[in-house]
Amino acid sequence: MRTSQGVHRSYVRKAVRQVIHPILLCGGSGTRLWPLSRKSYPKQFAPLVGDTTLFQSSAQRLSGEGFASPMVVTNSDFRFIVTQQMAEVGIDPGTILIEPEGRNTAPAVLAAALFLQKSDPDGLMLVAPSDHVVPDSEAFRSAVTAAEPAARAGQLVTFGIKPDRPETGYGYLELAGTPKSFEPQIIDLKRFVEKPDLDTAEEMVSSGNFLWNAGIFLFSVESIIQAFKAHAPHMLPPVQTAVDLGKPDLGFLRLDPDAWSGAEDISIDYAVMERAENLTVVPYAGGWSDLGGWDAVWRESTPNQDGVVIHGRASAIDCTDSLLRSEDESLEVVGIGLKNIITVAMPDAVLVADVSYAQDVKKAVATLKAKSVRQAEAFPKDHRPWGWFESLIVGERFQVKRIHVNPGAALSLQSHHHRSEHWIVVEGTAQVTVDDTVRLVTENQSIYVPLGAVHRMENPGKVPMVLIEVQTGSYLGEDDIIRYEDVYART
Repeated sequence: MRTSQGVHRSYVRKAVRQVIHPILLCGGSGTRLWPLSRKSYPKQFAPLVGDTTLFQSSAQRLSGEGFASPMVVTNSDFRFIVTQQMAEVGIDPGTILIEPEGRNTAPAVLAAALFLQKSDPDGLMLVAPSDHVVPDSEAFRSAVTAAEPAARAGQLVTFGIKPDRPETGYGYLELAGTPKSFEPQIIDLKRFVEKPDLDTAEEMVSSGNFLWNAGIFLFSVESIIQAFKAHAPHMLPPVQTAVDLGKPDLGFLRLDPDAWSGAEDISIDYAVMERAENLTVVPYAGGWSDLGGWDAVWRESTPNQDGVVIHGRASAIDCTDSLLRSEDESLEVVGIGLKNIITVAMPDAVLVADVSYAQDVKKAVATLKAKSVRQAEAFPKDHRPWGWFESLIVGERFQVKRIHVNPGAALSLQSHHHRSEHWIVVEGTAQVTVDDTVRLVTENQSIYVPLGAVHRMENPGKVPMVLIEVQTGSYLGEDDIIRYEDVYART
């Protein structure tokens, strides 16, 4: 038993509700949703279900009345994607903690708690992954409200999802007894259960006293720090030092890399939750998915009467129980007579798999990595603080790129040792610096940047600027850049 029976009856809701600090965990590589999700641009930043990205939907769900600005824990590569996507949905982020390297969820949660301890030691933290689908935000907030009294009383509250099928891809929470209903309420927890085989999953679901482990938690800052002191005290010194020696960087806080490297790579479940005695559960019976595979995307996308889901430029002829998805406006996907098939087409990679093998897509990523195939981890579009670019054609001594610059953004003032460039503006207006010359270049105009010239492009307008860049030279790698000035403080 994790708590004494009936302990929740003693919880008294405070008359004045204090704000909750949402903590969005924004790392991971999402290998089971390859080729759309890759290490350089994982699934939380993609609009997999609906018009907004999973990250944006998570930020919206944990914003508004009763919530402080969301704190995000992410890595350096994603920091500007995070701020851009939050700006697109009108959310001002709170502190953004930059992990020097991924160390799993325990160090990330502890770093957030130690940072908040300085300003709100009695505050509540709502820790959630940023890549889950929760269609009913109000129902989820009701579950959070139900959990508040227990969290303010010192409990570590986890949220369990009422299962609607035997699922082998999730961990489970065994309740102390079978609840009369799955309405939001505080329930005693008996134990955590690892991902089961199918027979065990069927038994657990039919018993009625198991919930899926959602990996979402509500607790006070002080309670989780005390839990680390009791169950993982070795983690406190390196993480505390990483926070104390963290350096502000353009509105972000970069955790100290030397100290951070000493933190154990471990999940919050293993480090603390499975050992804690002051842990309770609030069930959530609404829609939820961690989108852990293409079968989950198919399920959450509302298949038609034939069980078919179409996305983008795709057509299905005499198909059943299948997903056909095109992520390229110039690429048409056509399925004929397919049954239980997943097809996902990107500009540089195509996945075709039986639905029953959806969890094995990560094996494809491992196979491609072993062959040093770029598509294993790199996304076709290379996202940068100022926008993105993609390579259209690559030859032995030339490369053609499409470059998209956000309104008001600017690339660094730079030069190259090994290549010259031609820029042709196809949308918007560019302000171009080449050595001592600064000029505006509008649609259908071009400019030449000689090898070694100090140059920069900027978008002074209020709409995106797009140009085609033709590079020629003996070496075309992205590391052939000498930066002189950069508003994003890159070296």
